[in-house]
Amino acid sequence: MCKLIPGNHKHLTLDNRIYIEKSLDNNMPFKEIAKYICKDPTTISKEVKKHRILKKKNDFVNFNLCIHRRNCSLKNVCNRTIPCKKQCSSRIECNSRCNRFAKEVCQTILKAPYVCNGCHKKAQCRLDKYFYKAVTSNREYKTILVESRNGINISEEDLKQMDTIVTPLILQGQTPFQIIENHPEIKCTEKTIYNYIALGALSVKNVDLPRKVKYKPRKSNVSPKLNDKGVFEGSHKVLLTLFFRNCKLMLIYLLPDKTSASVKKVLDNLEKSLSPLGFRIAFPLILTDRGSEFTKPNELESGIDNIIRTSIYYCDPMASWQKPGIEKNHEYIRYVLPKGTSFDALTQRDVTKLASHINSTARASLNGLPPIKLAKLLLGENTVNRFGLREISPDDIILTPKLLK
Repeated sequence: MCKLIPGNHKHLTLDNRIYIEKSLDNNMPFKEIAKYICKDPTTISKEVKKHRILKKKNDFVNFNLCIHRRNCSLKNVCNRTIPCKKQCSSRIECNSRCNRFAKEVCQTILKAPYVCNGCHKKAQCRLDKYFYKAVTSNREYKTILVESRNGINISEEDLKQMDTIVTPLILQGQTPFQIIENHPEIKCTEKTIYNYIALGALSVKNVDLPRKVKYKPRKSNVSPKLNDKGVFEGSHKVLLTLFFRNCKLMLIYLLPDKTSASVKKVLDNLEKSLSPLGFRIAFPLILTDRGSEFTKPNELESGIDNIIRTSIYYCDPMASWQKPGIEKNHEYIRYVLPKGTSFDALTQRDVTKLASHINSTARASLNGLPPIKLAKLLLGENTVNRFGLREISPDDIILTPKLLK
């Protein structure tokens, strides 16, 4: 940029373009125009050449466009059987037959100002003309500005490589966040992957994402029903979930029925596996809802030897927000076991497998760590192993119904 012109490094505005058009109409040079709007003369030159409008010559009257027509003496270039007596310079047909033909172009459009705005001969000129129009130029500028930000900013090879990684994992029920955390070779953000899927650039669609199209429109005139159950019902059998807030680890147990006796049996087995001291360290207190399976807190708090092993507290009625972590975690169960699925055919082995896949899933709230890794640090690796959980490789995690099929 010219050092004598203090530019503001901003794009040309419509007012700038209107001034350029009027200045060109008055034959003002680019240097003078640039000084007024504080731009470099090359900026004005590029603007005019990029957005000038072609106005083709009038084809109503045939006109020889050859640059040599004024001094041409050739005749019968068409090689007619009956020789033409007229000079070829007076006939437009010779433009496509003569070997010496060279189209005449006005020198005004080949050098500054590149347009015919201020030409005093433009009314009589029979050649192609170019004009600069401020409104049209500004419209084209805005169109280019939008289109330059659309589309996919990635090479075809890189897109294919991304597709081979992302598509199979999405179909396994994983989210773009998990994929990016486990595949640093993908050099883009989570939002970019969502955009590529929405644009149809990848093989998967929005319908394949775990939550993209799962929600139904909310009705504002109906109050939402809160469900803070710690037990999932599915036909006769139910699922009991135990959630560790500090590491987001979730244990899942299959119960034959929704009774306090079934819950006590699970807690007793955990105490036997961990030892009474280990149980008290892992479960110093239990926060639950007021379901029928937790109506006998004294029995649940007492261990095998009738020694207090934990303390049970209840959430307020209709206040699931008091334990939001487990409610959020329950979504992972529904990815594999949608609402309406019967649990009767499930075994505890199936449920433990489900828990292993859920707890091996990377979480944004844990800075990309899966709960099982953090649990091994906070609860101890020996404790986690006694829960029967195993860490699943990132690319082998499945969070769709096919996991248990």
